[in-house]
Order: sequence, then structure tokens, then C-alpha cells
Amino acid sequence: MAARKKSRMQWYRVDLHLHTPGSADYQEADVGYIDILRKAEFRGLDIIAFTDHNTVAGYAAMRREIEQLAYLEALGRIQPDEQRLLDEYRRLLDKILVLPGFEFTATFGFHILGIFAPETPVRQLEHLLLSLNVPLDALDEGNSNVGASADVLTAYRVINQAGGICIAAHANTSHGVAMRGLDFGGQTRIAYTQDHNLHALEVTDLMRRGRGSTQRFFNGTKPEYPRKMRCIQGSDAHRINAISDKSGKSHLGVGDRVTEVLLPDRTFEHLRDMFRSNDFSRSRPYSTSREPYDYIQVARDEGPSLVQSFHESMTRRGGHLYSIIADVCAFANTNGGTIYVGVSDDPKKKPAGISKVSEAIDTLQAEINQMISPTLDVEIDSLETQGRSIIRIQVPRGDDCPYAIDQNKIYVRDESETSLAVRDEIVNLVKSGLTQEAVSAAESVVAEDVPVLPEAEPEAATDNGIAPPRAGVEIIGTEQRNDTRYYIMRDLRNGNIVKNVTQASARRLWDYAIKQKESNPVKESKVQWQGDIGLWRRYQRAGDTRYDLVQRDEGKLRVYYGVTDSGMHGLWQSFIEPDDEE
Repeated sequence: MAARKKSRMQWYRVDLHLHTPGSADYQEADVGYIDILRKAEFRGLDIIAFTDHNTVAGYAAMRREIEQLAYLEALGRIQPDEQRLLDEYRRLLDKILVLPGFEFTATFGFHILGIFAPETPVRQLEHLLLSLNVPLDALDEGNSNVGASADVLTAYRVINQAGGICIAAHANTSHGVAMRGLDFGGQTRIAYTQDHNLHALEVTDLMRRGRGSTQRFFNGTKPEYPRKMRCIQGSDAHRINAISDKSGKSHLGVGDRVTEVLLPDRTFEHLRDMFRSNDFSRSRPYSTSREPYDYIQVARDEGPSLVQSFHESMTRRGGHLYSIIADVCAFANTNGGTIYVGVSDDPKKKPAGISKVSEAIDTLQAEINQMISPTLDVEIDSLETQGRSIIRIQVPRGDDCPYAIDQNKIYVRDESETSLAVRDEIVNLVKSGLTQEAVSAAESVVAEDVPVLPEAEPEAATDNGIAPPRAGVEIIGTEQRNDTRYYIMRDLRNGNIVKNVTQASARRLWDYAIKQKESNPVKESKVQWQGDIGLWRRYQRAGDTRYDLVQRDEGKLRVYYGVTDSGMHGLWQSFIEPDDEE
């Protein structure tokens, strides 16, 4: 178990998506590379990357210009204006870390950023581009159109294995791998955004906090997108200064969309380590026009979920400490997650904070080590919010399920609720553990990279071609034994079936579904239908909107209770209430 402290860490401003005259579509004539560096200094940038289309010609031209000036200086033949230019380059390059890179156009036109260490030879980067089937003319011209190039997953692998930082460019817009709103194969979309060789998604809506934001979509709560993705922003500048064209479209300039990263030093190695880490608080959007980005407050605004929980206190009295340990166990058995201690889930309530952080971390470490088996490696550290110190526990998705407290209490996470697992869930956890062992064994002998895919396939589409939602619960059967009625529940998130559920043993969502089925059965004539799918009820729970949905399937009605926004896909999304948040 690791407790990492962030002493001597510093925030640096980065714009990792800049074009230069090396790109064929650069918008300003007669711009020098020194002008780009001067603008970066003016905007307060610490790290930038030159990412021209399918070429490193821009970065190479800048290095060549500097080398020629230095050569003239060494010969004693440099002119005064040349000396001033060389001195200016040296001053700026001492202040700004400039990284070489490219924006590769993959098959079907998807754009991918590859960013590398400054000492990487230009010839090596050109070789990488040639290996990705970039034609020589595109390599020379910096053209975004390259024809039949390599596929997305190959590009991810090649960039990562070459030691680069791999980022999906403007993932939520045109040429972006998220393909939101496009009719594209689901498994392809999952692989393109979840592959372990991909380090981050560059998005254009990072400042937006509503549930429709790209960052919220890839927060790890969706069963088919279980890997939480780091989201950053970059300017994608094709010019020095921003303008709006005649159509009203904005073209950003250098530093007009910036990310801040928390690093121990301003080096490529530290930047790459940050991108490869799972500490998502080490990157945040930067804007001069808004309040500083509070990572904890953003999490509180999102509220408790499948992958995060909040505990205002960790005292033993009242069971607060045990509740934290139970969440650790549940997250490990489900999809991993983050626990915030010292702050409530009410975003309007002032954080309580933790007074003796080091002692509290030591207590949590000792309790987790002692109570949870098998051994689980979690990270515990402290963060600041509104002037208060809070503790963060980052729990990975366990690879040796099931995990238990005191050898016999097995917890699972169901949306925002931690509960003791019932028999069928324990059986499924054991099966998943055995499956994971088999996958690990296969990976040890198979050299090829494989994308991270969800553990179980979503349920197949019904006869009307529409698959059920991917969250909530469905009651698929009942059985009367003596005076007790038993229910068979299907978890829509993972397809697991749990039998022998009674009204008395049902957890919160199951209890709700049973009560609705018995006391408020669906009346087909009152369903808000859209073809063969419909909305029966919309209600609020813990500040979130949930939906009871209905589907016609081979002459029968299937009812899905307590569906969240994260479980709505395809045509089901038409029932989601509009998101008014900006």
C-alpha cells in the first residue's frame, strides 16, 4: 500500500496541441517559430508540443534554424540580428519546454497525438510515421489527408511502445475517437477509448460540468466503458492569435485552451509519468476567467456513484471507519473507485476536513491491511479543498476477487450504494476471479496488445433490435414458497442474475423495484411510448434523476427499474431530461 505525498509538486501550464508552418493548413503566412515561442511565453505556458499533421517538419525546422545560428556563432561569423535571434531562442527554450510530436491521421480519419522527449531524433519520429503508412508526400507537406494509413489501435501501440505520450485528439468532435452521436460499432468505440496504450482524451468541453460532458461520460461508471479516462484540453492552434471567420467559427490561437498539470519538475519524463498514472487530480483545465478548478468540489457536484463515495468522518464510534473500509472492499469487488474522507456528498456543505492527516492515513492503512483479505494495494494521500485537508483513498479494481472484510463479509458496489453481496453475487465474483487468472495467464504468453474491454458483453438486442438499458434492475421471475415470495433479479449493468431475493433481504434498488411491481404495476396504455420502448416513471433519488422504462419484447412487457443516465444508450436517451448545466 502506498501513501504518496505531493510536497514540492508544482502546477505547470501546458498546451500539447500546437500546429506550426510545418502543417499544410497553417493559417498565418510569414510566422516564425520564434513567434510561436514568444506567444507561448506571453500566455504563461510552461510546456508546449509541436504536433503538425503527419509530420515533424515544423519541429525539425526550428531545431535546424537554431543549429545553423549556433554554428555561425561558433565560427565567429554570426550577424548582430542573428545573434539576437539566437539569444532569444535560448532564453525562451530555457523558460519553455518544447516537445516534438505529430498529429497522426489514422484509418477512417481519426486524429491521434504522439508527443515525445525533446532529445528524440527527428529521424526516429519520421520512421514511426512511415511505419504507420504515412506517405512521403504527406510527411513532407504536413497534410492531414494520408489515405490508407494504420488503424487507431496500432497507432496507440506504436506511440506508447516508442516511449511517447498517446492522446486522442479532440476526441469529442470531428475526427475524434469518442464518436459520440455517430452510428459506429459499439465494440470499436469502446476499444478506441479504453485501450491501455492510450493515455488521455483531448476534449473541447472540459470546463463544462454537466452530465453531458465528455469527462463525465468517461468517468468509469458505464459498464461498457469501465476504464476512467484522463481528459485534457489543448488549443489545436493553427495560428498565433485567435480569430472568428465570416461564418462565426472560432479559430483558437496559442494558449487559448490550456491544461494545468501537477509535476515535481518540468520534464518530459515527469509529464509522461503523470499521464500514465491513475491520479486524475494531477491535471485540470486552466482558465483566467473562472475560479480555480477544485477537483474535490467537482467530484462532490457529481455526487456518489459506482466509482466514488464520501465520508465526513472516520471515527470508530458510529461505524464511520467501518463504512469506509466497506467501501474499499466494495470498490475492489466492482470497478475500483475513489473515497473522499473529511467531506460530505452535499456539494453545498462546507468540508469538515481532517485535522491530523498523517495519523489518519496511518490508521486507514493499518485498518485496510488488517481487515481486508486478500491483500489489496490502495493509494492514500491528502488533497486540499476550500482551505481544508481531506483524505483520498484510490482503490483499484481487484484482480483477486472476491475481497472480504474479516474473512467473511463480502461487499459490492451497486450504483451509489455499498451492500453485502448475496450468494449469487459471490458466485459471480469467484467466477470473475477465475476468469481474470486465465486472462493473466494468456497475456503472459501472448505478446500482442489487446484493448481493455468490459468483463461481460451487454445483453443482446431484443426482437425489435434495441438492447435493454445498461443500468438498473429487471425482475425476471417470482416464486412463492409457503408464505414468502422470492424474486429473481437481473442486474442490467453486468447481466448477473441473483435468485432468492425477498422483500426483507432486498437492497435499496431491489426493494424499490419489488414495491413498484407489486403496488404500481405498469399500465401499458399509460406508458410514454416511442415505438417499442417507453417511459413509465421518472423520479428523483439522492438528487439524481432515475427512470423506470418499459420495452415490448415478443408480446411481453419488460420493465427496467431505477435506470440512471449512465445506463441510457441509443434510443433510450430520448427519455433523458435535458441537461441545463454549462
